[in-house]
Amino acid sequence: MKRLHRHIGVKNLVNSIKFYSAHFGTKPVKIKHGYAKWMHDAPCIHFATSTHAKNGVDHLGFQVDEKRELGLIRKRLKEANMSLFDVGETLCCQAHSDKSWVIDPAGIASQAHQTLKDVQYPPVPCLRERRPTVSQDSKVNQMVANLPQKQ
Repeated sequence: MKRLHRHIGVKNLVNSIKFYSAHFGTKPVKIKHGYAKWMHDAPCIHFATSTHAKNGVDHLGFQVDEKRELGLIRKRLKEANMSLFDVGETLCCQAHSDKSWVIDPAGIASQAHQTLKDVQYPPVPCLRERRPTVSQDSKVNQMVANLPQKQ
């Protein structure tokens, strides 16, 4: 399954949770450290808000369930000569994920990712200017090493 992903930076998470919970008719499936996430099947969307992102639309993208789907997206973007930034495995937004980024023609960051594991860790800013990768960040390496193996 592929879900449309939308991440909105907010100044006040409590007010945003109240607004979007009323908007979607459901509560978030995750609330942690300045972050809230809603997952819906109809429409198929992964919608997130956080206080660590810029205010307004931070990024768009797709979340996929399978590594094969992520590989297909990466392949299409590379074949279209897009400047793809493959982060690989990283910790961001309270999850251990495999991610790639591209900037759309309007200058909006777009992410393709597969969530590998839900994790709990202190807030780590996921700024577009510095997306930590497992191989580049010793703190991330340590956190990933302590994660239970995917089953």
